[in-house]
Amino acid sequence: MIKKLVRHGNSRALIIDKPILELLGADEDCEFTIVTDGRSLTITPVKSEEAARRLAFEYAAEDALKRYGSTFERLSK
Repeated sequence: MIKKLVRHGNSRALIIDKPILELLGADEDCEFTIVTDGRSLTITPVKSEEAARRLAFEYAAEDALKRYGSTFERLSK
């Protein structure tokens, strides 16, 4: 699916279609966690505080693996 940003006041907005929100279990009151690596966005609905913490940990672990994967591999030997 390809989407375009739309003007929303002085900002730009990305419209998320209702079927996608339903698939994610999100509604108009749902908060989302937005993470970027500088090239792409990952938008994840926040279901609970515990889920948000777990998601933050997973992103941090993934980032550490990208940055230091070869070091971790050498240390494991």
